[in-house]
This record gives sequence, structure tokens and C-alpha cells, in this order.
Amino acid sequence: MKFLKEYGIITLGNILIIIAFEFFFFPNHIASGGVSGLALVINNMLGIEPGIVMIVCNIILFILAFVFIGGNFGVKSMYAAFSLSIALSVLEKKYTFVAVTDNLMLASIFGSALLALGTVIMLTQDATTGGTSITAKLLNKYANIDFGKALLICDSIVIMMAMYTFGIELGLFGLLSVYLTGTLIDKFVDGLNISKQVMVFTSKEKEVSNYIINDLDKGCTVFHGKGGYTGKENCVVLTVLTRSKFIKLKQFIKNNDPDAFVTVNDTSEVLGKGFKSLAE
Repeated sequence: MKFLKEYGIITLGNILIIIAFEFFFFPNHIASGGVSGLALVINNMLGIEPGIVMIVCNIILFILAFVFIGGNFGVKSMYAAFSLSIALSVLEKKYTFVAVTDNLMLASIFGSALLALGTVIMLTQDATTGGTSITAKLLNKYANIDFGKALLICDSIVIMMAMYTFGIELGLFGLLSVYLTGTLIDKFVDGLNISKQVMVFTSKEKEVSNYIINDLDKGCTVFHGKGGYTGKENCVVLTVLTRSKFIKLKQFIKNNDPDAFVTVNDTSEVLGKGFKSLAE
């Protein structure tokens, strides 16, 4: 069941990416960087279907990865990359896709949103579509260029090719799509990782801490302090929870210590026991 769930989620991510390509980017000649952008340029120059180009490019890139990097990309990434390329190739032979909109700004925005969402869905299963990330890793290893800069170089080359092939305006929309996709991926990933850092100022620290530890299965830290205004001895219980567990804690405090004072902050990343391992 776990296997089916993981690959089902990756497939869902691929479906969203296919929609982005076939209904927003490809019909409007927006090269959104990466292998897909290169495929669109080659399609215009040589008439070869983008799906076929992506299959060939991914085969070459994964061979290079295995030879020069060690091939630590995993079966999931290979499935994601080749299932996407093959699906595009099959669909392009059977159907002629028409753009949802011929407004280039709308196509860039909504295409980028779907591409980013599909990519993040794959990332939740530790999968990527390969592509220029492999080239970037090669540049990182052998040219000592930071991975982020290497990825930017690869996408920039594709965008320049798009400008030469489709004109400056379409090339600029491709550049906009690269920027939007990267920004949205970061936003989506941050959203998935957000937890709640909760500080509870309470006189019932034992009840609150026991509920966090025993019922929510999370840890907490108890600080002893004194109220600045009241002068009363008090305790502060500090914990970090997922959104769903924070809602349960809030209800517990409301029912058992309505006089408590609670502060809540969003945290974009939590590392350690009970959350993401520091070793990852």
C-alpha cells in the first residue's frame, strides 16, 4: 500500500506538470527553463515532439549522473522523469492541445503555479524530474559552482536559446516563468514545513505538559518565572507542534486553564526528535 501511495502521489504531481506544459507553456511557446524549455526550442527548430526530446535528454543526463556523480537520484526520480516524458510523448501523438489562454501573462502565472505545485508534490515523496538539476550537480562537482548558481546558469542558457528562437518577448515570459516557479516552490515547501511554536504561561504546568507529552506525543520545556505585573510565580511551557496538534492543545487549555496566556509563532522548519532528522 505504501508503494502504491508513494507512486500515486508522484503520478499526481506529473499530471499537474503535464497540464502546465500542454495547456499553458507549450502552445504559447513559453520556454520555462529546464529540459522542458530546451525540448520546446528543439521542437520549433527541428520539429521533434517535446516529449521525445525530453526522453532522450533524460536518458543522456541520467547516464552522465551514474558515470560522473554516482547516480544517487533514486528509483522514484527516474520514474518521475521518464513517466513524465513518456506520457507527454504519447499524449502529443494522440491529441492536439490548445492553450487555455493566449494571454502570455496569465499563461506564465498559472502555468508556473501548476508546475510548482506538481514539483512540490513530488518532493514530498523525495522525487524530482531530473533534468537540469543533474547538469547543475555536474557543474557543482567539477566546476566548483554553487548548486543554485549552476541551476541558474542552466536555465539562463535555455532562456537565451528561447529568446533567439521565439523572440525577446516570449523569452522574457519564459524568464518570468522560471522566477515564478522557483519562488512558488519555496513558498509551497515552507507552507508544508510550517509548525507552531507555542508558549503557554500557566499555573497548571503539570496538566499542560502531561497533556503535550502523553496525549499529543510531543516534547516540551518548562521554564519558571514571575509575572511582571502581578508578581505571582508562574511557569512557561514551550513546545513545537503541528497545526492539528496545536488546535487540540488550544482546546485543552481553553477547557482546563482559561486564565492561561498563550503566544503562538509560525516556524518554517523544525529539526530534531519528533520532526525532521538533523541527519537528513
